[in-house]
Amino acid sequence: MTDSNPEFTVRQARADDEEAVVSFTRNTWGDRHGDYIPEVFGHWVETDGPDQRTFVVDVNDGADVAGVAQGVMLSDTEGWAQGMRVNPDYRGQGLSPSLSEAMFRWTRERGAAVCRNMVFSWNVAGLGQSRAVGFEPATEFRWAQPDPDPDAAPDLDVTADPAAAWAWWGSSDARTHLRGLAMDANESWAVSEFRREQLREAADDDRLFVANDGGTRGFSYRSYDYERETEEGDAETWGIYGVGAWETTDAARAVLRAVARDAGEQGYDNTRVLIPEGAGPVSDVAAARMSVSDEPDFVMSADLTDPDVV
Repeated sequence: MTDSNPEFTVRQARADDEEAVVSFTRNTWGDRHGDYIPEVFGHWVETDGPDQRTFVVDVNDGADVAGVAQGVMLSDTEGWAQGMRVNPDYRGQGLSPSLSEAMFRWTRERGAAVCRNMVFSWNVAGLGQSRAVGFEPATEFRWAQPDPDPDAAPDLDVTADPAAAWAWWGSSDARTHLRGLAMDANESWAVSEFRREQLREAADDDRLFVANDGGTRGFSYRSYDYERETEEGDAETWGIYGVGAWETTDAARAVLRAVARDAGEQGYDNTRVLIPEGAGPVSDVAAARMSVSDEPDFVMSADLTDPDVV
């Protein structure tokens, strides 16, 4: 039976917290696709260090765990908050603000001026929680999902020119909508400020695809890949493309075909390409006869220079 007057303490997570955390997160989104926390918590604890800290809410000096969250430094000035969960047995006791404040304080002490998180658009409770603890709306995006096809043929000229991509990106509607964000190069399922060197590195590794049609019209690039197990127990590989941006439907088709060809050559089973949410980009993907995710994801942002936030 849950203590009617427990004592809560936010502290760094330990390996022996895993059983309790897995227990209360196992069925977080059972009606959707399940929660990833049970799969990653042990790794989080093992890899905590100067740029990563996993927090739990301790109950009565180790008797139970009432919540979990992780803070990560994505760059010298950008923090990332992820995996916040509150044990259903202790909801309604103000634990989300305590976890958020711990992450905000930790990232700010390491130089972060902003801390962001990502919330599924259908997760209304999570959105409300984020707003309540100091996050404000930043941007929204969706996933284009072209099928890998090594024989896909873009019908525009596609190059690997990082200078052209960077110049186009700087004044593009996509950059404005996304607040200059793209998939982070190192932390999975995080977004951070897109940097010019990422384009140079992608070009050097044959991971950059720039559509030209009388001038630069859009681009994408391969960010990273990962493998996961399907419900049937098979392994499948996903290619993640950091951003997909374009001016026209023709450019969208060319960029996404270039992605499909690259994904096929890499042997991926599936792809995800981050694109701005909106009628234009989403309908461009549809017009290109390619798949797009059913729902958008939201990015929230907390200004750590505001003393009222921390």
